[in-house]
Amino acid sequence: MAKNNIELKTVSELLGMNFFIPSYQRGYRWTKQQVNDLLDDICDFKPLKDEWYCLQPLVVKQKSKTEWEVIDGQQRLTTIFLIIHYFNEMLVRKQKISEPIIAYQTRNNSYQFLKDMKAEDDNSVIINELNIDYQHISSAYQAINDWVTEKKKGKFDENDFQSKFKEKTKIIWYETDPTQDGRDIFSRINMGKIPLTNAELIKALFLNSSNFKTENSVDEERIRLKQLEIATEWDIIETDLHNEEFWLFINQEENNTETRIEFLFELLVGKSDNTEDNYFTFRKFNEKFTENTQKVISENWKEIKRCFQTLQNWFENRELYHKIGFLITVGENINVLIDKSQEKNKESFIDFIDEKIESKFTNVQIDEVGYKNSDIVRKVLLLHNIQTLLNNKKENSRFPFNRYKKEKWDIEHIHAVATEKPVIEQHQKDWLQQAKEFIDAEQTDLINKIDNYSKETFEQLFDEILNYFNENRKHEDIDDLSNLALLDKGTNRSYKNAVFPVKRKTIIEKEKAGTFVPICTKNVFMKYYSPKIEQMTFWGETDRNEYFSDIKTVLENYLPKEDKQ
Repeated sequence: MAKNNIELKTVSELLGMNFFIPSYQRGYRWTKQQVNDLLDDICDFKPLKDEWYCLQPLVVKQKSKTEWEVIDGQQRLTTIFLIIHYFNEMLVRKQKISEPIIAYQTRNNSYQFLKDMKAEDDNSVIINELNIDYQHISSAYQAINDWVTEKKKGKFDENDFQSKFKEKTKIIWYETDPTQDGRDIFSRINMGKIPLTNAELIKALFLNSSNFKTENSVDEERIRLKQLEIATEWDIIETDLHNEEFWLFINQEENNTETRIEFLFELLVGKSDNTEDNYFTFRKFNEKFTENTQKVISENWKEIKRCFQTLQNWFENRELYHKIGFLITVGENINVLIDKSQEKNKESFIDFIDEKIESKFTNVQIDEVGYKNSDIVRKVLLLHNIQTLLNNKKENSRFPFNRYKKEKWDIEHIHAVATEKPVIEQHQKDWLQQAKEFIDAEQTDLINKIDNYSKETFEQLFDEILNYFNENRKHEDIDDLSNLALLDKGTNRSYKNAVFPVKRKTIIEKEKAGTFVPICTKNVFMKYYSPKIEQMTFWGETDRNEYFSDIKTVLENYLPKEDKQ
């Protein structure tokens, strides 16, 4: 078991420490913008009592009793030195504080160059172009000087800034196994094999050797087995979360993190989507380790497993899978659901879930919902599909939330509307030929018009064909729920504006080819809602009324009282 230790160190704890930058590290390359961003972040940071600003990891291994080899993070370390040095030279003067001591294997005189950095009497910094490292270092120092000079034109509390920088700015100190080769670790970090994500850093907390101190050889073996147990369970959880059906049941499609166990940690610390702290999750989770003891480790690991098992139970329970899957898909906060599941028994938790679903349709007048109310329409059609599956108690099929999210389903008109007529000439020709296939041969006049198509007469011809497929009644654009269904974007684009029989043919072909067609969409185009099927060519008023009636019946428990009729 690798002995990697991890902790948070304030900048003040780095002062006076000895660091060695090996030759395999690239030179200093921070830009003025990167320096300014760091200074701005610290200046703008308004810490509450126990808060701090978190810098990215400094990966080190012990080189000797007094010296640390920097494997990753020398850019940040050098910038920290420059900021401390600037305030020593320009603002403190009489009471200088210790600075980190940095030895560079590539250029032995680089540390002396750092120590000699200063601003001239005219408030300028000489850019040293002797080599590329010196040029970037002096440019960074100039950026610090320019930033402070500009800030001093307004209200700038130098002491407050220095205090925040030294005491409220922390770096993730990642101490690797001293027996490992630093160059190998560096290569693995830069190849992404040690990504130093929040999850990897938290993993190091659990497997941190300093948390398992013992002088008893018997205890050492027991501890080694405990570390192995956590590492094994960690891998099992990570593997299960890579099951796309499970992952996209509890997540949106865009949450596609490589290390998925991190999602559990984000749930446990209440990470919000708008936080700009890249290591917020690690920082907050680190606070849970109040003491470096096996008891604390075990309690925190049990909390993670309990959270994961809750999600697993939802996934395996058919009713909870569908109802919670719906809520998460329409934006419900999963933390609220997890908290309630811990408070309530199964029956009362399902009642709570039903109430949550019902709340999504508060004040919805379903008879008035139309195409323009896309958010409501999507929720109604999605729940109609889900509840239709649930109502069949003998059926074990499950709604595929993974495919719904990845394939980006659209709201689609069942019977084409005039506002969607194609405008490109080739698209118009294609549309006419597709419709012609389903027009009775006796309709010679309409067929002749199609054969003699011209771009100038297309709009009128388009309306005539829609009227024909509306049972020869005057066509009306139907934008309400009775003429809307869900379809994946790929299929939708392939038949946009098509008349009903063309769409029906496309649906059948797509399903044969493996495209998942939602059950209610399939029912529509197979006319399962229609009590009498006299023809499969039209989507008429009777068809629409029966379909709409089924929507209201299936969703009656979730609609406002006036709609539950």
